[in-house]
Amino acid sequence: MASFNPSGYEKFSDPPSAPPKLGQEAATTGVPFSSSKEYYADSYQTNTRLKTKTRVPWSSGLCDCFSDWRNCCITCWCPCVTFGQIAEIVDKGSSSCGVNGALYTLIACVTGCACCYSCFYRAKMRQQYMLKKHPCGDCLVHCFCEYCALCQEYRELRTRGYDLSIGWHGNMEKQSREVAMTPMPPVVEDGMSR
Repeated sequence: MASFNPSGYEKFSDPPSAPPKLGQEAATTGVPFSSSKEYYADSYQTNTRLKTKTRVPWSSGLCDCFSDWRNCCITCWCPCVTFGQIAEIVDKGSSSCGVNGALYTLIACVTGCACCYSCFYRAKMRQQYMLKKHPCGDCLVHCFCEYCALCQEYRELRTRGYDLSIGWHGNMEKQSREVAMTPMPPVVEDGMSR
């Protein structure tokens, strides 16, 4: 005599007293993932451990502003220019220097707290280049040392080979010209004689 079984998958499901496994809902699907009754979610989590990269220090200190006196003067008198240049490079050309600089100026004039906007770009830059939080968090650095922070970020990008005065697209064109002008070594296949 056949018993009434609405799902028809009793032989593949866990016993009713077993708690649901990680990544599994309370109701079982009846489809085993392996013969050892391990579920895919358990083995997946053990195989995908995040590997953390070590963070590197900034190329210059926060108070080394006078090592680039020209940028120091521009930042002191018109920080929106320096911020706009930094933001364009950090955004990889998706926003322009003028738009970011104008928004920085607008926030500074309306609220007086442009540091709230610029600290996000410092955090984004640190993520891109794996830089350490030094001497403290990004918001605190920009809140108490706005001009020094902007100068440090500017110097960091210059050290990494960017010319901030020509913007993101200008830097990409410059790099492509340099790559195009680099001579390729001749390819000599083994066994060929001239």
